[in-house]
Amino acid sequence: QVYVVFNEELKCWCRALVKSVRRQGDGYQLGCFLVDYAKYCSVASENIRILAGAFAKIPHRAKKCRLHCTKPLTLHIDYCENTAKIGPAKRWDTAAIQHFQKLLG
Repeated sequence: QVYVVFNEELKCWCRALVKSVRRQGDGYQLGCFLVDYAKYCSVASENIRILAGAFAKIPHRAKKCRLHCTKPLTLHIDYCENTAKIGPAKRWDTAAIQHFQKLLG
């Protein structure tokens, strides 16, 4: 279900999917995916509302997708042999994700 959350960074109300809920002090922190900005953020539970009426039917601007035939790579360092080689990885590393986001932005 899509909700409306107030995002402190953007300083506006945004449509979001709730991905996680954590108890924090006297309330809850919600891990949200902003469907129109393709961003993840954390929101306090008092900053969430139910999305009403026709607004719920507007298509999301952000779509989850994958890069076709692109596999993650990483640098494998062998300290004993003093070598470094690029090879396959299970997940994308943070530097690769940030570089890709810069290319898109």
